[in-house]
Amino acid sequence: MSAPDYCEDTSALDPASAEAGVCASFAFTGETNAGLDVFFLIFSATMVFFMQAGFAMLCAGSVRQKNVKNIMLKNILDACGGALGFWSVGYAFAYGGSDADKKGFIGNTGFFLGNFTSGGDLVSWFFQFAFAATAATIVAGTVAERCKFEAYLCYSLMLTGFVYPVVVYSIWSSSGFLTAFNNDPPFGCGMHDFAGSGVVHMTGGITALIAAKILGPRIGRFYDADGNELPEPHDFPPHSVALQVLGTFILWVGWYGFNPGSTLVIASSTAGDVAALCCVTTTIAAAAGSVSAMFTDMMLYRRKTGETMYDITMCMNGALSGLVGITAGCSIVAPWASFVIGIVAGWTYIFWSNLLVKLKIDDAVDAIPVHFGNGIWGCIAVGLFAEPERMAKAYSTSPIAEGGKAGWFYMWGAGSGDGSLLAAQICGVLWIIGWVSVIMIPYFHLLNILGLFRVDSLEEEVGLDISHHKGAAYDLSGPTEEVKEAYELSTSQRKLVVPKDDDEPAAEETA
Repeated sequence: MSAPDYCEDTSALDPASAEAGVCASFAFTGETNAGLDVFFLIFSATMVFFMQAGFAMLCAGSVRQKNVKNIMLKNILDACGGALGFWSVGYAFAYGGSDADKKGFIGNTGFFLGNFTSGGDLVSWFFQFAFAATAATIVAGTVAERCKFEAYLCYSLMLTGFVYPVVVYSIWSSSGFLTAFNNDPPFGCGMHDFAGSGVVHMTGGITALIAAKILGPRIGRFYDADGNELPEPHDFPPHSVALQVLGTFILWVGWYGFNPGSTLVIASSTAGDVAALCCVTTTIAAAAGSVSAMFTDMMLYRRKTGETMYDITMCMNGALSGLVGITAGCSIVAPWASFVIGIVAGWTYIFWSNLLVKLKIDDAVDAIPVHFGNGIWGCIAVGLFAEPERMAKAYSTSPIAEGGKAGWFYMWGAGSGDGSLLAAQICGVLWIIGWVSVIMIPYFHLLNILGLFRVDSLEEEVGLDISHHKGAAYDLSGPTEEVKEAYELSTSQRKLVVPKDDDEPAAEETA
């Protein structure tokens, strides 16, 4: 309900009148709703930021024991570098100068958060920073165990400060050339990426793919010491499955800030409906992806060897794949569609994981199949499964709320699924791949030429914890031999021989 017309100018009203009371109640309600929306974003952004702990645990469990410190430090600095880069220039490039009547390539206002004073503006930066840090963390796991620390700092700042913000501006800013929020969106609908299957996960995933290809595999992964190709790729077992599972669950929980939080507001029944749908579709897709990947892998393994084995790595990464796959369309697809998206996400993960091995691209944590492969699938799935009614509700404040294009599978319904949305999604996928590749391929090659990219082979063999971080992450040395001998001597001196009767042998008793 909107405020009465007489509330537009309350200066002429008697403060004690009923009309003044009505206007005061409407003002109070508006302030309360604004505060509630700010709190909702604070809570959601905090959950997204907590995903950094999930990435840290997952990566730490996936690498070998000798590199735990290195990958944990990189995860901490992802948050630090992301905050500084996004505060100084990243947010300005991503959202500065947004205007639904214009189109551009990059933002140009709001550097160092100049003139940001309202709670809405400030919490918007906080929310978007958490997303930027997530994109950077994806790369760290892929190049773990062999990437120089200097190179990590360079690519992390480049990604969060420039490459990622340009992708954000093109798809999420109202002035972007692919956005659905412009008054003249491409294809009449623009690209729909509600929470970032393409913007966040594809951007991080394609960066990781480029980095892994240029960096090369870990020593002993595909080739022996003489450079000869191994008959079968050598797998490096994770040093802690428990940490992997813990990280997976933390990421799953954090996704409830990632997807529902992208509603951006909550103080209305419509926003509540959208956020609740996001929770449901996110859960179903994650569960379906996990089951799909694990049981498909089990059947393939049984067909190959005749044995039935259940791989927990497939179970975990399948769940993460389902989460990435549903992120773009979590607010605009039906629960049954999220189940299908999750099933296909599990298969997509297996396909990309096997493809990387065939191409001899070494991904230490399988982040490329999860984030890049399923980032693509998530964007395409929107073009297939987006429902007209749910789109109108999710994008109620957008110019395309009425008359927007639906998914291709709905072309036989209201007639709005004519393939325009699918075309927009494909263009968005190609744009992200092209933009990131044009910038990051020469950037990583430059780091490699300057000798800043890969650690020395001896440093890699001994482990980055010892060669770069003052010692191993775990103290497994145990007591010295001298201490053990001293303990045994002390124990033997406390034993006494107690004489028995002549017909019984002497026995030792402890004093």
